[in-house]
Amino acid sequence: MKKMAVVSMLMVLAMSVLVYAASADKVKIAVASDGKTASSTISGVAARSAYYLIFDGKGNFIEAVVNPYKSAGGGAGSLVVNFLAAKGVTGIVAGKFGDKMIGAMKGAGIDYVEFSGISDDGVKKYLQRK
Repeated sequence: MKKMAVVSMLMVLAMSVLVYAASADKVKIAVASDGKTASSTISGVAARSAYYLIFDGKGNFIEAVVNPYKSAGGGAGSLVVNFLAAKGVTGIVAGKFGDKMIGAMKGAGIDYVEFSGISDDGVKKYLQRK
């Protein structure tokens, strides 16, 4: 009886670890950045950042992408959200978001965090609140 309880508890623990790992794999975080590296400064304005740094759900740096809408006229925030959503992004970190970009993120089911500092630290902040 005790052996069965221990085996059951171990199975529940293993399943919990697998579920957590699977959910972390689905998370992709984009950080609005002034540079191409994980140690770059977070951009003050999300839609106009020079780059977006993409991190996985464990905080590992994946790639840097140029923001193709940094010089766009009005509506850059919505365009950026569509661009990042197509890359599978589930969360965005930036110094500040405009109201229209916030609306576009909510519509796309993308979470966001306002944070100033270094990109790596912004990702940590995003992951800590989960």
